[in-house]
Amino acid sequence: MVHIKDILQKRILVLDGAMGTMLQRYKFKEEDFRGNRFKDWKHPLQGNNDLLSLTQPKAIAEVHRKYFAAGADIVETNTFSGTTIAMADYNMEDLDYELNYESARIAKEVADRFTESEPDKPRFVAGSIGPTNKTASMSPDVNDPGFRAISFDELRIAYKQQVEALLDGGADILLVETIFDTLNAKAALFAIEEVKEERNIDVPIMVSGTITDASGRTLSGQTAEAFLISISHIPVLSVGFNCALGASQLVPHLEVLSSRTDHAISAHPNAGLPNAFGEYDESPEQMAEQIKEYVEKKLVNIVGGCCGTTPEHITAIAELVKQYDPRNLIVEKV
Repeated sequence: MVHIKDILQKRILVLDGAMGTMLQRYKFKEEDFRGNRFKDWKHPLQGNNDLLSLTQPKAIAEVHRKYFAAGADIVETNTFSGTTIAMADYNMEDLDYELNYESARIAKEVADRFTESEPDKPRFVAGSIGPTNKTASMSPDVNDPGFRAISFDELRIAYKQQVEALLDGGADILLVETIFDTLNAKAALFAIEEVKEERNIDVPIMVSGTITDASGRTLSGQTAEAFLISISHIPVLSVGFNCALGASQLVPHLEVLSSRTDHAISAHPNAGLPNAFGEYDESPEQMAEQIKEYVEKKLVNIVGGCCGTTPEHITAIAELVKQYDPRNLIVEKV
C-alpha cells in the first residue's frame, strides 16, 4: 500500500468536514440515540454522537461516504468523545472499546470501498482523539487554583484504551485534535507511543491544537511556537490547528508553524465564526476563497474543515487545492 508520507510529497491531502454538523441534519431524537439496545438506559443519551456508531451505524457510514465522494482523502472516526473520561457523562465508560472499535471499522469499510474503486486515490481513516472534557493544566475552580480535575496518568490510561480500539478497528492514522491543553495532548501522545512500542508498530500521528481567541494562544496559554516545541519530541506526521477560528484567522498561526518545522502542516478551520445563534454561516465558496491564502503561501499539506463544514465545503476545498503544489517537505521514513 502507498504510504501517506509519499503522497504528502506530491499533493495537498484533503481531510473531511464536521461530523456533528452532518449528524444534526438527521434530527435524531432521544429514541434514535438509544436504539433498541439502550432503550432502558437510566440516563439521557441525546447528544452522545459517538454512541450513534452503535445505534445508527448506517448514518455514520453515510456521512463518511459523502465526505469521500466530496473529495476527502482522509475521514475522521466518530470518536471525538471516545474516552472513558468523556463517556462518564452518560455512564457509558464500559462501552469505550466497542465505541472506538466500531467507529473505526465503519470508517475503514467505507474507505476501502473508495480505494478499490479509485486505486490511484487511496483513502485513509484517522482515529479522532479529542481533548476530553477535563483539563490537566488548570483548575476548574477559581477558588482553588491548585486543584486538578484529572491527572496525567488517568488521561494516559483512558487514551491508551481508545488508541488500542481505534487501531484494532482499522484506523490508519491517529489524530490528536482540538488540543486546548497541551498536557492532555502529551498524555495522549505518551499513550500512543506506549501502544506502538508494545505492538512493535509504527502509525502516523497527526497533532492539531486549537487557538481559542485573538491573543493567539491555546486555552492553557501557549503560543503557536510554544505548542509546537512542547510536542516536538514525538515523531509526528503533521502538526496544525483546527476549530475555534475561521480560515482567515488561522493564517498567522499557520505561518509560525510552517516556518519552524519540517513536519507536514494541517489546518481544518471552522466555517467562519459562529453567529448569535451558535451557527456557522460561511459558504463553501467563501471558505475556499480564504483557504486560497494557505495554498498560495504554501503553508499547508493537509486541509479540511471543522465546525459548520459540510461535504459542499470539502468539495470546494478539494477543487481549490488540486490546483496548487503542497508545502515543501523534508520527510524521513521511520
